[in-house]
Amino acid sequence: MTLPITRDEAWQLVLKYNSEKSDLNHYLESEAVCRALAAKVGEDPEYFAIAGLIHDIDWGLTKENPTLHLTKAPDILREAGFDDKFIELILSHGYGFDCAGLLDKKRTRKEEFILAAGETITGLIHSLALMRPDKMEGMSAKSVKKKFKDKKFAAAISREVIREVEKMDLELNEFFEIAIRAIKKIKDEVGLG
Repeated sequence: MTLPITRDEAWQLVLKYNSEKSDLNHYLESEAVCRALAAKVGEDPEYFAIAGLIHDIDWGLTKENPTLHLTKAPDILREAGFDDKFIELILSHGYGFDCAGLLDKKRTRKEEFILAAGETITGLIHSLALMRPDKMEGMSAKSVKKKFKDKKFAAAISREVIREVEKMDLELNEFFEIAIRAIKKIKDEVGLG
């Protein structure tokens, strides 16, 4: 799995199209979680870190009309040198959602589960951290699981997408621990220190 640009170049590409601090935090957290999750399940950590970092590359251009999300991403990524396989991976995190005509598509491959679950769990963990006096410090898989079960907490976060890690023979608790550790490493950078 080769990448046409470096991590720094990928970050500059993100910044070219995105400027909201909350979005940038999500991309950095997705990078960290996807890297750690890929390593755990035997995939290339750096490849998936870049996928996590730029999965929402066109969000800054389409957020006013979310159905357009992922319609501009293929051209942006192709121009940056990414191949069709990588672009399809990026599009796969939108499968099942009303964007870019992806509503009826389903994720079926491990690579797709890594990106979708990896980027989705960040919203749950970030929301939980903001409620806690010590933010990420001392956060446990047990506390994430409790909020995961509470459908009213961070209600927009798809529990079904997060559960896709189970299709890779990974237990939810273990995934929560992986994600917590990954985000703790960058907690100051994403305002959770």
